[in-house]
Amino acid sequence: MNVEQARFNMIEQQIRPWDVLDGSVLHLLSAVRREDFVPAEHQSLAFTDMDIPLGGGRSLLPPRVEARLVQDLQLSKRDTVLQIGAATGFVTALLAHKAQRVIALESQPALAAQARANLRAAGVSNAEVLEADGHAGLPAQGPFDAILLLGSVADVPSVLFEQLRDGGRLLAIVGQQPMMRATLYTRVAAGQIRREERFDTVAPRLPGFAERNQFQF
Repeated sequence: MNVEQARFNMIEQQIRPWDVLDGSVLHLLSAVRREDFVPAEHQSLAFTDMDIPLGGGRSLLPPRVEARLVQDLQLSKRDTVLQIGAATGFVTALLAHKAQRVIALESQPALAAQARANLRAAGVSNAEVLEADGHAGLPAQGPFDAILLLGSVADVPSVLFEQLRDGGRLLAIVGQQPMMRATLYTRVAAGQIRREERFDTVAPRLPGFAERNQFQF
């Protein structure tokens, strides 16, 4: 496989047509080697438009979804970011290049260790990976300028909104199969949250988050 041609095709045929037009994000996708964050047994899938299984119900999301999430979070170099669901660290690396600091939470110890090793190998020094499922966030380190949930949830816990600065953004894939939407929440003032649906997609559940109560008959 011609790796650079495959990377170019991923960007031009999958990512750009999905309204990822931010030049800084497109540049990062050329510079950060996604294949280095993919498990060895799935290397041939590194640039494909599909979920890549990581075990335990976790997966890498398709590149177009990862790129769109990073773009729509609208980061600046001053931002401190909380990422919930580090997986193997690829999105963490993208966020770290756009923000001042990233703290990523990962519930699976093996994945957390893999993400740390991948980030270290990629020379990313402004991101750390902690073992936690993230449903309660990380209040001791907040407030945050941005929070990204890298996976789906039925609903976003209110405790996460409380860890945003005024003007801070939280981006999550919310809903139930077969209809989920990437939704951007902005804390416009203390206790007030503005909600904006950005795009439709589906993603595996993040561990540790509650499902909606179902009616019993």
